[in-house]
Amino acid sequence: MSDSIGFLFPGQGSQFVGMGADLYAKFPAARDVYDRAEQALELPVRKLSFEGPDDELRQTRYTQPAILTHSLAALAALPKLSPILAAGHSLGEYSALYAAGALDFDSVMRLVKRRGSLMYAEGEKNPGTMAAIIGMDAAAVEQLCTEVQGVVVPANYNEPRQTVISGEIPAVKAAAELAKTRGALKAVLLPVSGAFHSPLLRESAAEFADYLGRFEIRTPVFPVIANVTGQPVTAANQVRDCLTRQLISPVRWVATIATARGLGATKFLEVGPGNVLAGLARRIDRELSVTAAGKVADIDGLAGTAAAG
Repeated sequence: MSDSIGFLFPGQGSQFVGMGADLYAKFPAARDVYDRAEQALELPVRKLSFEGPDDELRQTRYTQPAILTHSLAALAALPKLSPILAAGHSLGEYSALYAAGALDFDSVMRLVKRRGSLMYAEGEKNPGTMAAIIGMDAAAVEQLCTEVQGVVVPANYNEPRQTVISGEIPAVKAAAELAKTRGALKAVLLPVSGAFHSPLLRESAAEFADYLGRFEIRTPVFPVIANVTGQPVTAANQVRDCLTRQLISPVRWVATIATARGLGATKFLEVGPGNVLAGLARRIDRELSVTAAGKVADIDGLAGTAAAG
């Protein structure tokens, strides 16, 4: 595979019951990731991932460690590749930083466990929600957020005509209804437990920043494109700053993909469960090639391609 490859790592919403079971059964490297993750997390991540139940797997405190573990297991099972960059959507940024050597295994596991627990607890204490506004330009979504009472802000700039908003439940619902009157194709409330990437997570973000300060962050061996800026981070202090701001800042995914293309990535692998990022990429740029790399069949196919090349 001679193309310049970028690794993309999915975030919350890509999980499904059964994810990772085939990797665990076939690849010793993936099995080792799951076994080490159970020790580091002190959670039954194999059972949650492989067997569910779904309503438990969808709890943020479990979803995030489970997706991280699946992504790292898939990464371990990949044929030897040399990506020129990595990026991850929200939670996926932690997998990207691990892939780039900025965080070691135990650190990334402990950080994501704390992140998921804080976000879950914040949602219980300070209820909020999110909604996807589809078929409307981002600038129009930004404008309507300013026109309703309460806290509601753009949270995920997922593709040019899909922006997720986040905030207080009445404000998000009001903004979603307003979007429909302004020409949005859809305004869909999301099944989430909190107002992620909004000011409602300010307390959690401050607590997480203190916890993050306990961990060593190393210089990434290749650029990781940060959610909060859509630009590459290449130094440890940049990584720390972006992670500190991430919980209360929007995910700039459209800018992230544009930056990745500008840095020379011609093909991408979506390393982890599902194919959410492949779908977003096609709607950002129809010429983008994103290949799934989350199941045994995907990885066997990549290994065959690498051998042939």
